[in-house]
Amino acid sequence: MNEEPTARVVLGDVTCDSDGKIDRFISGGEPQPALPVHCLKEGEPYYLGVFLVGAYQETLGDLHNLFGDTHVAHIRVDDVGGWTVEEVVPGDTAREVLEYVQYEPERMEARLRKDCEKAMRAGSITAAESRTLMKFYVDGLNGYTYLEG
Repeated sequence: MNEEPTARVVLGDVTCDSDGKIDRFISGGEPQPALPVHCLKEGEPYYLGVFLVGAYQETLGDLHNLFGDTHVAHIRVDDVGGWTVEEVVPGDTAREVLEYVQYEPERMEARLRKDCEKAMRAGSITAAESRTLMKFYVDGLNGYTYLEG
């Protein structure tokens, strides 16, 4: 916050149809065609929030593209500009979204386990590979539907 931004960007693909972009930003009271940002520094995170961008803010939590609910943070701002995270509500997992649309993740997992056992008997994969695949699959089912860092 104490450094002057030296780069300019346009935010692209902010809608589900990949046609969206934000290319008008308020800077010094006048609309600008690019957003001032800082250059990325190796090993340092850079966060950019995009809020209230139209219908998509509500649609994201309405199973749009089967992503499900996003994480929600309730933040309280005090009278002097400080803030506190009051609560974080976790978003949906892939397992939950699949259940919403009438799939049965337990049956899917059982089916993959059977297929792994069959592949091990046939010599197509090893027991270690089967465990790795099953762990990856179960972690995916239990993971957040949006990109995780």
